Amino acid sequence: MNNLPDKLQKIVRDVDAMIDPRLKEIDDQILYNQNKVLQAFKDHQVAESDLLGTTGYGNNDEGRDKLDQIYAQIFKTEDALVRSQFVSGTHTLATAMAGNLVPGDELTYLTGMPYDTMQEVIGMAGDKRGSLAQYGVKFSYIPLKDGDVDYEQAPQFLAQHQPKMVVIQRSRGYDPRQSFTVQKIKKMIKMVKKASPKSIVFIDNCYGEFSEKHEPTEYGADLMAGSLIKNAGGGFAKIGGYIVGKKEYVENATFRLTAAGIGRDEGATLNNNRDFYQGLFMAPTTTGSAIKGAIYSAALLEKMGADVSPKWNEPRTDLIQAIIFNDPDKMIQFVQQIQANSPIDSFVSPVPSEQPGYEDKIIMAAGSFVEGSTVEFSADGPIRPPYVVYMQGGLTYAHVKLAITAAVRAIYFKD
Repeated sequence: MNNLPDKLQKIVRDVDAMIDPRLKEIDDQILYNQNKVLQAFKDHQVAESDLLGTTGYGNNDEGRDKLDQIYAQIFKTEDALVRSQFVSGTHTLATAMAGNLVPGDELTYLTGMPYDTMQEVIGMAGDKRGSLAQYGVKFSYIPLKDGDVDYEQAPQFLAQHQPKMVVIQRSRGYDPRQSFTVQKIKKMIKMVKKASPKSIVFIDNCYGEFSEKHEPTEYGADLMAGSLIKNAGGGFAKIGGYIVGKKEYVENATFRLTAAGIGRDEGATLNNNRDFYQGLFMAPTTTGSAIKGAIYSAALLEKMGADVSPKWNEPRTDLIQAIIFNDPDKMIQFVQQIQANSPIDSFVSPVPSEQPGYEDKIIMAAGSFVEGSTVEFSADGPIRPPYVVYMQGGLTYAHVKLAITAAVRAIYFKD
């Protein structure tokens, strides 16, 4: 980066010095999480043969079944379901919900309104065909208060409604509020268990895996799900999702994924086992690298006077870095610069467009090796006030640093 303007070079050096202690904390976190994963691989005696896939029905796939056990150990749960048949994080969450909710049940979001794609799953937006609402599942949500759970109203609401399932959305989605740390989620779980003891506490863990040393399932969450083309896939998984939690609830989800009488016993892995195993092994390091990139991005953009969330020195519980532009033109220009500094399709200039599952036009920079992979460096956001870009991922810290610095130069240091 020696070809940068002198002023920007100095700012980068200052940022590097400022964030160095924080990056060392992330290195410690990577080591802790890597040890968890390595120990699970050793305990379950992963063999070369486990990396081979199956075809057809996928009966007796030992590698697939062993990976379930490894996920259950890492997340400290009774059971797990890791499958390539999940087409996205939204599909994985929808399967977990649908498998555990029947007509007349109530689904309550504790963390405010869910994000766009989940609104369609629930039946709040878009075509309601196939939604939970179509099948008679009731929905409610408890508005946040100053960006946090309303601990005055929530216990009363839960005690009165006794919902079948209470959802905690860990990550912010397309929302200016902060993502919820595991310690905050621990407090939420305790409150729910007291106010509505029979409710299934379900965690939307997308972007959260290995972002801290501990996971919500260690503190009483009954069910949790996420995508393999985010953190847990480590940049290797090309498709898939996971569900972990109490055995009964995971098994219920298996019958929704396949069919009654089949459950988890079928589902060919084809060539995915190797990617899933290697991706999981790499996940702590890949996630840590992405978080380092987010810390650098926040610090550099703060130096430029941008409004960012979280700040560079604030606690982090996922990969998402929000930049609030309050200006659609700047938002679009920034996303285009991220695309221009991607390894794939750098010559493409993204424009706002319609996307399945979203009500507003979306602009997205996603020059990734796996289509839609948000553990790889990407940036996107809906074209609506306050015009926020949500950056996430980064297979390497070096790539994020190069791309963000180039974007800052293009926007703030025009020749």
